[in-house]
Amino acid sequence: MSQITTVIFDMYDTLAQNHSRFWLTTLAAIVQEQGLNVAPDHLWQEWRKTDSQLRRLRIQPGAPFRSYFQSWSESFRAAFAALELPGDAEAATRRAFQDMGQRPAYPETLEAVGKAQGKWRTALLSNADDNYLKPNLAHLGLAFELVLSSEEAQCYKPRPELFREMLRRLGAAPGECLYVGDRQLEDVQGAGQVGMHTAWINRTGAPLDPKLPVPDFEVRNLLELPGLRDSDEG
Repeated sequence: MSQITTVIFDMYDTLAQNHSRFWLTTLAAIVQEQGLNVAPDHLWQEWRKTDSQLRRLRIQPGAPFRSYFQSWSESFRAAFAALELPGDAEAATRRAFQDMGQRPAYPETLEAVGKAQGKWRTALLSNADDNYLKPNLAHLGLAFELVLSSEEAQCYKPRPELFREMLRRLGAAPGECLYVGDRQLEDVQGAGQVGMHTAWINRTGAPLDPKLPVPDFEVRNLLELPGLRDSDEG
């Protein structure tokens, strides 16, 4: 990968953990704080129905931009209505943002990012709102040359406009960039369609979706990224 000058990372499920167990902890806190008579996993199931629908709609051409705060609030309102609960959707979303800002890193994240920053320019491009993304970066002690969120760009992965905006701000050509992410649609397809190299972090060993583009590299761990394993040699 001698032609690579810049590595661009995704954030959640790539550098920071965002497993459903963290969400269930958040929902348990929301249930307790708001005195709701519902099991957290039932609230989670209802919340995900609307959230999944909104995620599908937001990447359609011409779709109006909705921040995570707007979308998650709508998902909580729909869940509370379906479960006939007197919940406060905005307060629930604020709690979710607070907890998202404290997500832990994967065990190898700091080492891998440090090694990458010793060799290349590094940046971060994430589908996220700044009000939890930036606190989470500070919490983990991570800093990059450039951080761009979907909220700031008003566009979501895998839309090519978001990746092109990142390239414009970096002043980099797509062929000199490697995008590292955990999703075959948002990350591999999104970055690949503008000409970036792609690395898929497949921590669970999931099979490739044959309907989606194949990544240039597939790894189970950030330290397996090309160029990192030999970074301490010669």
